[in-house]
Amino acid sequence: MSSKARKKPSQRGGAGPVAFFVALFIVALGTIQLASTFHTYALNLAELNGLKKQEAALVAQKRELENDIARWDDKAYVTAQARDRLGFVFPGEQAIRVEHPEAVTGKSEPKKGTTYDESPKTALPWYKELAYSFKQADRSDPVKADSTKQSQHAGEEDKQDSQQQTGQSQQDGQQPSEDGQE
Repeated sequence: MSSKARKKPSQRGGAGPVAFFVALFIVALGTIQLASTFHTYALNLAELNGLKKQEAALVAQKRELENDIARWDDKAYVTAQARDRLGFVFPGEQAIRVEHPEAVTGKSEPKKGTTYDESPKTALPWYKELAYSFKQADRSDPVKADSTKQSQHAGEEDKQDSQQQTGQSQQDGQQPSEDGQE
């Protein structure tokens, strides 16, 4: 009996560390799951806040566009836009365009860049600008014409140089070589 009594306490002592590690594993697994859940929650919350900001911006843009549409219902606004954008005038009026407004107002406008978005405003109405563009397109390209003339002129100079060299070599009594060198 004494041998049986000694085996029971040793089995209980051996089960203690195994149970501890199993419990530690379960707690670690639960902690990992909890951290993963909080991480997903934080990501979703950030995405929700971003979408709310985007929604607010879209609502403001919609409101602005609706105001623009409402403005076009106003006859005075349409008239002002036709005068500004298209250069329209009422019968009996005379249109005057100031080429250099800084001479009249004393304020100089900042110079605009040459990018597409910052193209300077032209003094011609759109329909005259269109006619001008067609006329310019029908003309020959001056850059191409200049480069063609220059290349032809350079070719003529080369011919003259080679003829002069041939004439000099013949005067010296030498025959010109095929590669143009003496």
